[in-house]
Amino acid sequence: QVQLVESGGGSVQPGGSLRLSCTASGSIFSIYNVGWYRQAPGKQRELVASITSGETTDYATSVKGRFTISRDNAKNTVWLQMNSLKPEDTAVYYCYATRPHTEYWGQGTQVTVSS
Repeated sequence: QVQLVESGGGSVQPGGSLRLSCTASGSIFSIYNVGWYRQAPGKQRELVASITSGETTDYATSVKGRFTISRDNAKNTVWLQMNSLKPEDTAVYYCYATRPHTEYWGQGTQVTVSS
């Protein structure tokens, strides 16, 4: 069993930055592929960024060059550094951890980008 707790969301003006954190407990974090999804009102949940247990990263086209995902297995934590934020980045951001036949989700953290 893995528990995921997100933090770092909030409100920011366009062009600003936020750093989301997701800390895991209850299992061996290093064996999981982890990442972030987001869901905006009235839209489907979309994958924002992912990082495998081997630290291979992938990003949605809409955030490439602006967002950076990283992990520290010793701290059981994955981060999402979000720069040059845009109003269209406004959403609830969810952390996840997955391995074959298993997935876990955090409770979500709100990110609002508005002037």
